[in-house]
Amino acid sequence: MLVFLLWGQLTAQEYLVDHCETVVYDYQIWRYFVATYEPDTTWRYLSFNDDSWLQGQGGIGYGDDDDRTDISDVPDFEPPLSLYMRKKFEIVDTAKISQLILNVDYDDAFVAYINNIEIARANIGIFGDHPAYNQTSYEYREAQMYQGLDPEYFTFSTKIKDVLVEGENILAVQVHNFNNTSSDMTSRVFLSVGINDTNTYYGETPTWFQPPVAFTSSSLPILFISTQGLPIVDDSRIFVNMAIIDNGPGQRNNINDPFNGYEGKINIELRGSSTLWFPKKSYLFETQDNEGQNNNVPLLSMAEENDWILYAPFSDKSLIRNVLTYELGNKMGNWVPHTRFCELVLNGSYQGVYILMEKIKRDKNRVDIAKLKSTDIAGDDVTGGYIIRIDKTDQPDISGWTSYPDPAPPYADYSPLFFQYYYPKGKDIIPEQEAYIQEFMLEFETAMNSSNFKDPVYGYIKYLDVNSFIDHFIVRELAKEIDSYKFSTFMYKKKDSNGGKLYIGPVWDFNLGYGNVDYGSSERAWETDGWIYDKWGRIYWWRRLFEDASVLNLLKCRWEFLRQGAFHNDSIQMIFDSLEVYLDEAQERNFNKWKVLGNYIWPNYFVGDTWQEEMSYLNIWVLNRLSWMDTNMPGICDSSGINSITNREYINVYPNPFSDNITFRIRSPEEGILNVRIFDLLGREVQVLSATILASVEKDIQWNTNTETDTPSGLYLFVIEINGRQIDSGRIVKY
Repeated sequence: MLVFLLWGQLTAQEYLVDHCETVVYDYQIWRYFVATYEPDTTWRYLSFNDDSWLQGQGGIGYGDDDDRTDISDVPDFEPPLSLYMRKKFEIVDTAKISQLILNVDYDDAFVAYINNIEIARANIGIFGDHPAYNQTSYEYREAQMYQGLDPEYFTFSTKIKDVLVEGENILAVQVHNFNNTSSDMTSRVFLSVGINDTNTYYGETPTWFQPPVAFTSSSLPILFISTQGLPIVDDSRIFVNMAIIDNGPGQRNNINDPFNGYEGKINIELRGSSTLWFPKKSYLFETQDNEGQNNNVPLLSMAEENDWILYAPFSDKSLIRNVLTYELGNKMGNWVPHTRFCELVLNGSYQGVYILMEKIKRDKNRVDIAKLKSTDIAGDDVTGGYIIRIDKTDQPDISGWTSYPDPAPPYADYSPLFFQYYYPKGKDIIPEQEAYIQEFMLEFETAMNSSNFKDPVYGYIKYLDVNSFIDHFIVRELAKEIDSYKFSTFMYKKKDSNGGKLYIGPVWDFNLGYGNVDYGSSERAWETDGWIYDKWGRIYWWRRLFEDASVLNLLKCRWEFLRQGAFHNDSIQMIFDSLEVYLDEAQERNFNKWKVLGNYIWPNYFVGDTWQEEMSYLNIWVLNRLSWMDTNMPGICDSSGINSITNREYINVYPNPFSDNITFRIRSPEEGILNVRIFDLLGREVQVLSATILASVEKDIQWNTNTETDTPSGLYLFVIEINGRQIDSGRIVKY
């Protein structure tokens, strides 16, 4: 019994259920005791004599008008800290029962027992203990049924014969308040059973009752979390157990297989903002050792770390919007969070399809920037690395600063930006580091807003990595995600000795992208045409950058380059096709658990009756969006390799196509450092050629692919920079 309650493991034989019936209803007559002292320790046993207890129709409690027996209807009533309830029931044949389902609507906490064996608890104590009569709940918890919602489900299937006996049994429940001034207390309890044959033994299930999803194995990894009765709450982590079954790609995962992906401790809390409204919750957790220290581990073949996100796709009924985006982001050659689909069992209850994701974090395997120590207060040490973000400010412990660049940019909808400390965290960053990053961002914005912002020495190019801003634009505009350029916008700065530039990214949060919103009259994000970067309230940086023709030309080349590889229709269709096959089985269980198909879930624009319809809508939307962007992408990409800024530099690239060697002949009007960067079709940088160049003197720089161990034939993109300023880009072909 303990094994199941900790991990939720079942066997296929124990999960054979033909139909469900209800044995105990909330409206039946219960014996109850309003506790002002500790009851006899045998109160959980069938043999306990409860004749001295009161009796009444359930539910029993006070407040909210959801109680058939109102315990406050007595003189001089004072709210109790606890209420004890007992209900006897008959079982005909334990061999016919394969499953127990306890439904409880409670305010604020409860523990339930059958024949003195604990079967469920929430919001109080640790599994196995017996809370004292004056013990309070961990937090407030409001009843659900009087609001038109369903009670909570607590399900298990192992060792039923150790819990139930044929003949008379006792269901005992203790309900607890948050404090003795609470305005309400609720206790509505139902006990149902899964029957393994076609006969009828008990009563019909309530109209709201949903049979638990049959779950014995999966093509996805299976993740188990047991909180031992502790509630998972927002902004306060709890120390619990987690285990993973992952037999590898193409292998079946059975719920009674050994835990081979992870078995140990985590701390966990709820995650999200608007998504906290949804019944399917997302979580943030850290893998830890038994002493509560961070434990770096590789989960589901992702690089080892301790910070993870368990994301719950709910309003995104395709289940894949974030996964699709991060897959494309990684194929562009940038680090964005890696993801793995899994199915979650929480406290023995199946929760559906989830996505295990890497959290954005400074780490050699994530955002690879220098580590800042408290002693890094001057010189090169204080210049990096930093991660900052622009996001919603409704979360606790948000710290940062407001930017007031002078002069302000010439945009009527401009408003100051609030930059949030992400790394180091606000509580960890020291004054010298705060002063440095604030001054750097002010200098950057001042350069952006100046009349000579395109100046190669004093303009924006001194501060930012243009390529990262272009890639961010492409991903955000492809998704046309409604919060783009104002929320979930991350950026990081490298140390001066590592270039010192500001990079935008990693990209983050796309569940409201790809036509999945029905609000925003100016953005019209449900449509596949139109830009979103230039709409009201967006960060102005891209509008300013696009006043520089060279940036638009680079954008055009980057777009054409990606459309021949990672963003080609065939490449994207392959992602859709593979995910549709991979998720086909698990999605059916997910939507049996969460009845959202065919129903509007905020903020859906399209509502499909099936998952296949949701996938088809998303697939067609993306292809149409790509087509519109092909037609409307600004800039000119000169595929010949001849310089597009003829009044500044002279460039010749030959021979093109080439077999083994290609020469870049460049004459620059200024001396400095010359870089030729070469990228493959996936956007990965495959070579950097560097040299010193003198003003008005031709310089030859060669790429000799004979020295490269893996330089296949194909199309490549080159970018030429003088002193960090991009002056040209183009395409070359190796045959």
